[in-house]
Amino acid sequence: MKTGPDRRGYYGAYGGVFVPETLMAPLAELERAFVRARKDRTFGARLAELQATFAGRPTPLFRARRLSARLGGAQIWLKREDLCHTGSHKINNALGQALLARQMGKSRVIAETGAGQHGVAVATVAALLGLECRVYMGVEDMRRQRPNVDRMELMGAEVVPVDSGSRTLKDAINEALRDWVTNVRTTHYVLGSVLGPHPFPMIVREFQSVIGQEVFSQFRKQTRGLPDLVVACVGGGSNAAGIFSAFIAHERVRLVGVEAGGRGEGAGEHAARFAGGGSPGVLHGTYTWLLQDAHGQIQPTHSISAGMDYPAVGPEHAMWRDAGRVSYTKVSDAEALEAFRMLSETEGIIPALESAHAVAYAAQVAPAMPLKANILVNLSGRGDKDLEEVARVEGRAP
Repeated sequence: MKTGPDRRGYYGAYGGVFVPETLMAPLAELERAFVRARKDRTFGARLAELQATFAGRPTPLFRARRLSARLGGAQIWLKREDLCHTGSHKINNALGQALLARQMGKSRVIAETGAGQHGVAVATVAALLGLECRVYMGVEDMRRQRPNVDRMELMGAEVVPVDSGSRTLKDAINEALRDWVTNVRTTHYVLGSVLGPHPFPMIVREFQSVIGQEVFSQFRKQTRGLPDLVVACVGGGSNAAGIFSAFIAHERVRLVGVEAGGRGEGAGEHAARFAGGGSPGVLHGTYTWLLQDAHGQIQPTHSISAGMDYPAVGPEHAMWRDAGRVSYTKVSDAEALEAFRMLSETEGIIPALESAHAVAYAAQVAPAMPLKANILVNLSGRGDKDLEEVARVEGRAP
């Protein structure tokens, strides 16, 4: 099937540019810079150098033998994005966009963050490249992810609390967009997922496609074949888009994105756009699937994971879903917590709560699959940042 947007930034029926007139010029400038960078060998070489020497790529492919044995059935493999510098896949996109900012002559970068990993990645790269950095973060997410706030501030970033709305990722994006409108001459907005107006979904997917490119080769080398099933969590959808991109053309490989089922079915109890009653609409500059009421008002969301409670999803995911190429399901808070503990106990790997949603789905389906079947899970981040929140939820916090 076709991948990537058309010239207007649409993925089938989804995508586009729905922004104030003041942002049309900087978006056009960004697209031109990205197109040039794609063709620029110097840019590519610099990015590859930093991916290897700074971010720690390639990340390994790990066969989770003890987890597989405990579950029975299919063999589970983990793409270890948790081993990237800063602890998640977010560094891939942050490096690419920060280099673009330098190429465009910008001296300042801004970002939004939910779980804190994107904010940490942008703060890290800004320190590396000598860029001024401001990160917007919802007050509720700051409470849940205090260690990441401390990391950002240690690296010289200004972390701005956002106390409006649900005080989470959606509201942080609102504030970052307001900042960008005001400071477009000096500032680049490092959007953290495959969201927002064109060309952001295309750019972020491109920088995250390194995940899929690596693991496609790694898996074939280790197994002489392809996985039967590839699973990734889907908040905004960047880690999933990154790994799915390598397998989209191979239709015998099943692709499953896992949304946040939260703690119930009602509005404000989950963040499952596809699996929980979402509908098409516009949010943050793009037309996609989102959680909204009958009047088009954005519904509140919930997830135990700060990176999974965004009310919309990337437009390319909406296209894949409509085409039937990717299936989307949901995993509850309780199921994610169980998987968080299971992977930690069986393999000595503490997953991010976001990634635990993907692990939970793999654990649900593996027992019914043949022993020779292979499930590839994108382990998008590590769970150090979530230990305090898990302790609080489980009633163990002081």
